[in-house]
Amino acid sequence: MEVVLYTKNGCHLCDDAKELLAELQSEFLFQLIERDIYKNDEWLEKYHLAIPVIEMDGEEVEYGKITGIPLRKRLLLKIGNT
Repeated sequence: MEVVLYTKNGCHLCDDAKELLAELQSEFLFQLIERDIYKNDEWLEKYHLAIPVIEMDGEEVEYGKITGIPLRKRLLLKIGNT
């Protein structure tokens, strides 16, 4: 499984999201892919006001102040369907 985190440098909400995702990785097996929105014009245009953004299976799961609850639910569903 892959979880994508759209982020940028100097973003405290992004740092908080990274910490939360690291905690979730100890519980669930997934690969975390970090994407700096300043490295792609499309990402920058789409996410510049919403970061951090967490995406799984091509769908936005959560953005802004990340709680991890929607992602945890999605991960549990994915595990239950395998």
